[in-house]
Amino acid sequence: MKLKNFVEELQWRGMIHDVMPDTEAHLMETMRSAYVGFDPTADSLHIGNLVPIMLLSFYQRSGHKPVALVGGATGMIGDPSMKNSERNLLDEATLRHNQECVKNQLSQFLDFSSGAENQAVLVNNYDWIKEFSFLDFIRNVGKHITVNYMMAKDSVKTRLSGESADGLSFTEFTYQLIQGYDFVHLNRNLNCTLQMGGSDQWGNITTGTELLRRMDGTKGYALTCPLITKSDGSKFGKSEGGNVWLDASKTSPYKFYQYWLNSTDEDAEKYIKIFTFLDKETIDDLIIAHREAPHMRLLQKRLAQEVTTTVHSAEEFEKAVKASEILFGNSTSEDLKTLDEKTFLDVFEGVPQAEISKEELKSGIDIIDALSEKTGFLKSNSEARRALKENSISVNKEKVQENFTVSESDLINGQFVLLQRGKKNYFIIKAV
Repeated sequence: MKLKNFVEELQWRGMIHDVMPDTEAHLMETMRSAYVGFDPTADSLHIGNLVPIMLLSFYQRSGHKPVALVGGATGMIGDPSMKNSERNLLDEATLRHNQECVKNQLSQFLDFSSGAENQAVLVNNYDWIKEFSFLDFIRNVGKHITVNYMMAKDSVKTRLSGESADGLSFTEFTYQLIQGYDFVHLNRNLNCTLQMGGSDQWGNITTGTELLRRMDGTKGYALTCPLITKSDGSKFGKSEGGNVWLDASKTSPYKFYQYWLNSTDEDAEKYIKIFTFLDKETIDDLIIAHREAPHMRLLQKRLAQEVTTTVHSAEEFEKAVKASEILFGNSTSEDLKTLDEKTFLDVFEGVPQAEISKEELKSGIDIIDALSEKTGFLKSNSEARRALKENSISVNKEKVQENFTVSESDLINGQFVLLQRGKKNYFIIKAV
């Protein structure tokens, strides 16, 4: 594969925060191996991890070999960077399970299996750190880095400055040494010459290049990307329900799609460069078209399409679009019935519900009873009749009249009936 200028690619995408001198020239000489570390403390990555994932993916697409490191050993300790307290430690079985989940998600972005020269590799630093005794580590690794050097790191200084009541444990203090040794190990075994990560990792990464120089007399390179923030100052990757996960069972494709679709104009211009594989010309054209007609939300729609398709699939993207149209556009009862249960509940999250037995639905329930007495959706029978005469009542998105009967045949997924008054007033009957 012909090498592309990786650093140049990152620059126009706004993905470089710090880069060591000569890194660009080093990468243009021949295919190089580079690694990024991932925290395995959960069994799914979230969209906050997408920036380092995209770093590795752009790296592979530039003709280089990416190494994804799952921090099994470092995950047992906890990185003090950007943290104000020590976190819980995980056992080995949990970490191994999380590693497999992480690899499956990375496979959506990286080629692990084609047999190409620059095929991605997944490693776990627990596999080599576990071979060290404590004495071996402090004798063979620790002696190469001074305490003065380690204390000068921002991640350490912040925790020692008194901002945290708990201070900094020795366990966390050693984190940068273990991460630094990862670079040495990967350089020796996979000829890895570059480490990448978020800008909060610069201190840990440069400890690795320093350790590599002192232990083996070898030059290592470092590159970090900015930490992504939203235009309103809130944290990227968070929604009202917490993290936006890559695992569909934790964050449905519909909610995932909605997160990107709801980006501000300013954020969408930034995100489409970082989180999609679209080329510069396509993105520049999209930005121009969006600025000319911002109400069309062309950037947000394309951004949501690209990211949802990459993380989940084109099929899940289409389902998410259809679900959005059901909520915000013109749709039919047949469209509603195509939604699976989870997507249905996601689309109508927060809509009030009432339970009715399936036995009652078998014999049918008069629409007036269904609207008032059985559910409390409307306050009285007279209000229900008035709404029906105004032609403002729908069952499963279809307008109904006073003679309508809600029955078992109206159930969506054998479980739900959607009542609606006007455009935005919804209520769900749940059959039990």
